[in-house]
Amino acid sequence: MDLGGRFMRCTARMKVSILFLMALVFSGCATTQDVRILDREINRLQSQVNALQKEGQREKETLHKETQKEKEAHSREWAALRSEWKNELNTEIKKLQTDLLFRIDKNETEIRILTTGLDEYKDFAKRPSRDVERIREDVILRTRVLEERSKHLEERNRAFEEKNRAYEERTKGLEEKIRILEDRLRGAEGKVDQVASKQVEAEKAMVTMKEKEKEKEAAPEVKGPPSLVTGMGEIYKDAYETFQRGDMEAARRKFEAFLKQYPNTDLSDNAQFWIGETYYARKDYEKAVLEYEKVIAKYPEGDKVPAALLKQGLSFLELGDKANARNLLRRVTDRYPQTEQADIARKRLETIK
Repeated sequence: MDLGGRFMRCTARMKVSILFLMALVFSGCATTQDVRILDREINRLQSQVNALQKEGQREKETLHKETQKEKEAHSREWAALRSEWKNELNTEIKKLQTDLLFRIDKNETEIRILTTGLDEYKDFAKRPSRDVERIREDVILRTRVLEERSKHLEERNRAFEEKNRAYEERTKGLEEKIRILEDRLRGAEGKVDQVASKQVEAEKAMVTMKEKEKEKEAAPEVKGPPSLVTGMGEIYKDAYETFQRGDMEAARRKFEAFLKQYPNTDLSDNAQFWIGETYYARKDYEKAVLEYEKVIAKYPEGDKVPAALLKQGLSFLELGDKANARNLLRRVTDRYPQTEQADIARKRLETIK
């Protein structure tokens, strides 16, 4: 409830009570008891009025304090804003002053540079004419030196171009020789294939001839298992036909089985040689060398020794061991000079550098 309204109502009641008492007094109807009641009511109303006045005073003081606090808060906020604005303004002023000083220093530096350049120009203009002549002679001398160096460089460039042309011509000559050697090498390889084919045909003919001779020697009335030579020829023929079909693993196993059964026959050195060929065909050159060596060691009088030496040399050549390859090919040409293997070895020796 509003404090002012309460105060007004209490005042109104007190006025009504006073008026009522006065009316009773003037009318002569009021008793002593009524007067005391009216006094108590007036006192009570007066107490309420006093209480309301005190409460109003307290609220007034409270309102004054709150107003004062708000005023102080606004004052502090305003002071903070003024301080912040002042700081920002001072900072901006300092920046402007710094920039202005920097520009002034820069302008002064440029002025000093221009002044120095002007002074130097004045000093140069005041120099005697002989200094200018000396400078001109120095420039001419340096120009001549540069021209001589340029001529020297041109001569070196021409010499280099001539060497380059000679090198290109030499390279072309070497390339032509390489092409010739490659053609000869292909021809030699063709001859190797021809020799191998001839060997195959000769072996077939020999096997067939031995089988026929054995059949002639056998009595017509004799019956039983085939002869040793006939069985050997069949096993060898089967192994060689397997080799011709390109089944190197199976051919190797069959030739090895042949050697276990017939280690010392006319066909044994051939079988050992073809074992080496199975490895050579598979480009397993290290094992091929070992198998060819068995031909040379076990059958030194056999007709496969020249071929084994040749293929050993070619295997070492494929392995990049030119020294051993050269030695083996020379052994072929020295020991078997009239053979086809020797012709092939000579041509391959020409290609080894």
